[in-house]
Amino acid sequence: MIKGYKDFYYNVTDMNRAIKFYTEAFEMTKTYGHEYWTTMTLGNLNLGLHWTEAEAIPLTPRNSHGQNNGGTLTLHSDDIIADRKKIEHAGGKILGESKQDWGHMLVFEDLDGNVLKLMN
Repeated sequence: MIKGYKDFYYNVTDMNRAIKFYTEAFEMTKTYGHEYWTTMTLGNLNLGLHWTEAEAIPLTPRNSHGQNNGGTLTLHSDDIIADRKKIEHAGGKILGESKQDWGHMLVFEDLDGNVLKLMN
């Protein structure tokens, strides 16, 4: 029987660099660390980082709303403007930003090209 959510993970080419990015950009806390796997925690989210042994991660088609296939992790933000500055300072690449009647959305890549999204 499925009991609930365990984690969501991204592949990364450099574990230490990825840990630094997610700590600086989101103030995530490292709750488990191993050479091949690290768990970063933010609230009730467990984000896994899986090391590829430095093997390149192929980019999937994406646009200013997220990935065209695969998953896009969406995080809730109450200050997207301030969070954007932290993401850019940590090295994230902005793919798109939109302010609509339904809210404010920021789509970006981490250092390995993994796509994430902020929404309020």
